[in-house]
Amino acid sequence: MDRNPTPDSASPAVTLPVVAVVGLGTMGTGIAEVLARAGREVIGIDISEAAARDAVAALERSTAHAVARERITEQERQDMLARFRTFSDLQAAADADLVIEVVPEEYEAKREVFTALDGIVRPEAVLATGTNALSVTRLAADSARPERVLGLHFFNPAPAMKLVEVVSTVLTAPAATAAVTALARELGKEPVAVGDRPGFLADGLLFGYLNQAAAMYEAKYATREDIDAAMRLGCGLPMGPLTLLDLIGIDTARTVLEAMYAESGDRLHAPSPILKQLSAAGLTGRKTGRGFYSYEAPGSGTVVPDELTPAADAAAVAGRPVSSVGVAGSGTMASGIAEVFAKAGYDVVLAARGQEKADKAKARIAKSLGRSVDKGRMTAEARDETLARITPAGSLDAFAGVDLAVEAVAEDLAVKQQLFGTLDKVCKPGAVLATTTSSLPVVACARATSRPQDVIGMHFFNPAPAMKLVEVVRTVLTADDVHATVREVCAKVRKHPVDCGDRAGFIVNALLFPYLNNAVKMVQEHYATLDDIDAAMKLGGGYPMGPFQLLDVVGLDVSLAIQKVLHNEFREPGLAPAPLLEHLVAAGCLGRKTGRGFREYARA
Repeated sequence: MDRNPTPDSASPAVTLPVVAVVGLGTMGTGIAEVLARAGREVIGIDISEAAARDAVAALERSTAHAVARERITEQERQDMLARFRTFSDLQAAADADLVIEVVPEEYEAKREVFTALDGIVRPEAVLATGTNALSVTRLAADSARPERVLGLHFFNPAPAMKLVEVVSTVLTAPAATAAVTALARELGKEPVAVGDRPGFLADGLLFGYLNQAAAMYEAKYATREDIDAAMRLGCGLPMGPLTLLDLIGIDTARTVLEAMYAESGDRLHAPSPILKQLSAAGLTGRKTGRGFYSYEAPGSGTVVPDELTPAADAAAVAGRPVSSVGVAGSGTMASGIAEVFAKAGYDVVLAARGQEKADKAKARIAKSLGRSVDKGRMTAEARDETLARITPAGSLDAFAGVDLAVEAVAEDLAVKQQLFGTLDKVCKPGAVLATTTSSLPVVACARATSRPQDVIGMHFFNPAPAMKLVEVVRTVLTADDVHATVREVCAKVRKHPVDCGDRAGFIVNALLFPYLNNAVKMVQEHYATLDDIDAAMKLGGGYPMGPFQLLDVVGLDVSLAIQKVLHNEFREPGLAPAPLLEHLVAAGCLGRKTGRGFREYARA
């Protein structure tokens, strides 16, 4: 069989039956497993014999687990193990059709590997680097065979993550790109073609977000546990950003960010000082047993207590008693919040601008509860009891006896301030007054009352009955017992509270929307398509939605408004809304609700 690829992109498909993997750390071992499972002959190379033994042991454990789960037979397992051979010398790559380099993220180390391989492998062999931060073009230019060099970026853990970024340079022969793209598909992966710039596509979006989370923690704005919980529960992410930094490696993250900052000059990509401090101290994450968290052993994912763990407060402040709740508003969010409180046993007054609106809001709750009954999530009796606790009212005067008043009206500061002025007059002394704002200053609502110490932010996420997160937002004026009250109430309604200060975006939106804005910039700059970016973040980052899917669901007008608030508060040039986002909003393309946003949707 002729295995020699040609530069002609129309040439027959090239197969790569023998693959060498240079560097048998976590990523190299994972790639080797993927290749062996797909029937490739795999040559594992590492100067450390211990690393080679660990790689073989990892494959033995993984395949034994697959046999136990009846995913493969014992014979198939033995065949896989036989296809994986390990060596300590690069000469073992002489017969490889493809060599994938995954040595540490240092340019000189990678260049040395490529230079040595130039004198070892056959002329037609393809050389791929697994870098996610260094210049593939520079590695290619320093090679004796630049047309055979490209990037092949797998994601950790390689056996589970579907995305593979294929990075061609201006020097790469089309046949080489076609060959590795075909291989990725045969491995059951989704290859995405990307250009050669630091971070490529997925990490180019991901690492800016991780960096901002590290800066948020460093500023003591929120605890590491609250930051991680907020992004898991508020966005449906598989893990929080600080946990992910520990998994990736804090030193690796710093390297990627430095490369991104050198190219973009965007201060949002300038590595947070805490990343430098932890790296310099050797606290680089799971691989060393300590990073943002401490682990029971190097390489372990089991977190153990350390001096960074918040100590229990022996003199915790007691909250105020709450038995009745008022919810102001008649929209989806107000209805959902009223449902949450009523399900938890609270008597709820649902007040709207007029009795008819309030009745319609209660009817919406009845439908929601009816669906829960139909799906077997609650009994008809429980539904009736829940509805009986909700009293619709056409005026805020009905809040006279409530212990907690929750505002869930339009995201307009003037409207909220007027409402809080009314609550100040209507609600009894000692009642807690909460706003569900997602972007406006809570203290501005507090100053509209004569009792700012009683005002706090209680940001539910949509849909409120399903989403577990509540951001609890203290102002500089909020009383300690008011804060304690809201946290106690969150526990009773089975929500997870996270504490944060009164600044734009709180935790979730402050981290989420700059990431979405950067995705828009990628499309605006013609670096990648909507589909490729969405696929990259779902398959490479484990996100439940790609950024453009999410933008169209949230609403481009809402997204633009939040981005403007963030830019106005922090004054970072990198937070300025992407012009493409502004243009779409100006054109009335607001997402699913208008039938067109970044994509078009069928009208109901």
